[in-house]
Amino acid sequence: MTAKVGADAAIFDDQDRILLVHRTDDATWGLVSGWVEGGETPAETVVREVAEEVGLSATVVELIDVVGRAANISYGPHGVVAILYRCSVSPGAIECSHEATEARYWDIDEVSNWHHNHEHLARLAVAAHRRAGEINS
Repeated sequence: MTAKVGADAAIFDDQDRILLVHRTDDATWGLVSGWVEGGETPAETVVREVAEEVGLSATVVELIDVVGRAANISYGPHGVVAILYRCSVSPGAIECSHEATEARYWDIDEVSNWHHNHEHLARLAVAAHRRAGEINS
């Protein structure tokens, strides 16, 4: 089967915590993310998903990584290609959509109930965020 392509947003606050949503579909925590729709780029997808899921205006800062996950019994019949971006957001209040019961910034070591491979993606994002901080300091 053809892999599905998703885009994931790594958004950090001024305390270097990452924004996660508590998903309504499986009651786990994960990055703001979504499937790339026809006619849109993955970067456009991540900006759209941030607006839809948490009501914030995002700007893509950098591509962090592209991560593949094979189809399997735990995750379903489709493989996934996750395109992970570090994003900034304009100031504003987080407003959850029907896709999330809650959204907040986390220290990733405090999260125990992750959505699929989102812990791996979050750790990649934290490492990239730290590298960017070292470069910009």
